[in-house]
Amino acid sequence: MARLEHVNVTVADPDATAAMLEKLFDWHVRWRGTAIHGGLTVHVGSDTDYVAVYTGPGDKAQTPPQNSYTQRAGLNHLGIVVDDLDATEARVRELGYEPHSHADYEPGRRFYFHEENGVEIEVISYA
Repeated sequence: MARLEHVNVTVADPDATAAMLEKLFDWHVRWRGTAIHGGLTVHVGSDTDYVAVYTGPGDKAQTPPQNSYTQRAGLNHLGIVVDDLDATEARVRELGYEPHSHADYEPGRRFYFHEENGVEIEVISYA
């Protein structure tokens, strides 16, 4: 069976984004180094899967479209499963993000938030 190993997202500051993901999800930086087009990538996650956060030289990346759901190849959100949804939501708020779109339906509970690059993150618990 196939499994998803990673996703790669362009951000303004890979180190800052990786640090945020470490704090929220108890992840760690797996690798950091130069990447395509002379950019910088940080791999942050677990020992088996991760998010690669990338920036090109001089951070010339364009801002995301207003609505990724109407943009082909748009990144709609990252879905992260956690054991304790309430504790994670508290950490999200402590870091200054505003959770929204809370839902409680089978098979689990969830909420979303947008981080500073415009990436929406869905946090889910099946506990």
